Amino acid sequence: MGFLRIRTTVDERPGRLASLAAALAEKGGNILGMSVQSDTDGTVDEFVAEIPAGPEAVREALEAAGGRQVKVVAATAHQLTDEPTRALLLASRLRAMPWRLPELLGELLRADDSRWVYGSDMSDLPDPTLLTVPVAPRRAIRVRRAELPFTLTEAARAASFVRLAQPPPHQPAGTERAVKLSDGTEAQVRPLTPLYREAVRDLHDRCSPEARRFRYFTSMPMLPPRVFDRLCDRTRGHSLVAGHDGQVVALANLMFTPDPGIAEMAFLVEDRWQGRGLGAALARMIVGEARDLGFAEVKATLLSDNVRMRRLLVSLGATLGYTEDPGVVEARLAVGVMATASPS
Repeated sequence: MGFLRIRTTVDERPGRLASLAAALAEKGGNILGMSVQSDTDGTVDEFVAEIPAGPEAVREALEAAGGRQVKVVAATAHQLTDEPTRALLLASRLRAMPWRLPELLGELLRADDSRWVYGSDMSDLPDPTLLTVPVAPRRAIRVRRAELPFTLTEAARAASFVRLAQPPPHQPAGTERAVKLSDGTEAQVRPLTPLYREAVRDLHDRCSPEARRFRYFTSMPMLPPRVFDRLCDRTRGHSLVAGHDGQVVALANLMFTPDPGIAEMAFLVEDRWQGRGLGAALARMIVGEARDLGFAEVKATLLSDNVRMRRLLVSLGATLGYTEDPGVVEARLAVGVMATASPS
């Protein structure tokens, strides 16, 4: 018997996990640990198992059971520790010794190497075995792990871990925040609550049919009460409103999804406030909230002719892909590696 760490990408179909577990059982495997992670190609299932079969035999069995991009590497009994407990212990060590951030981050990710990089060396490389975690505008930590590529979930874990070593933000999340736009105007951003019901209705009245179509895929003249109540429900997501001179001028929504580690975002900005940097500011806040809530990725579904939103999401580091509907595009953004450049 030997310990193996097994990782495979799977399609989101009922019974797929059971098929993988059955394949391991047929090889005499005993699953001792499991996690589900998000990545660019789909959901990644990771197992630590005690199994008599060799890595190649295990890989072939999982591929036959529907696994993709199967990776099997040797593991040790040390890797059988409870992962949340291990992460909390490392976090405690980091708070006591923040100068050991690279070392402790490498330990968190079970990496081969973890070191500071600066300036131009921070640019991302097209290598899934390397992960660059921003710490400051010109400083980052580059982590390398040769045998197992990093997933989006691990990137989110790394970003959250790094934040423990950073000073607290000047303004606590969830409170009013002032946003200065490109023309010098200031807007106030607050969490959405039922108090803004009438103001949000007025926002929809002032928006053009095209602006509403870009948000809802139909020129919805008003937001149904049940939809507004759902946006206010903090168990289903987090929403923000931007206000100026007593009016709500924009609405931003972060919605939880059944997909592990993935949330969805959407925006409605009044026409006269578009092109002034408000959408970009709200997008960064929404992605920041997703990161603080532990999500690995944020996605957005938009109409293919919504050029302004496509440019905004790409400027933040999102990748675009077409869906089964040729008129609909899906953007996906890893929250741990959001671009810091301002949109053009």
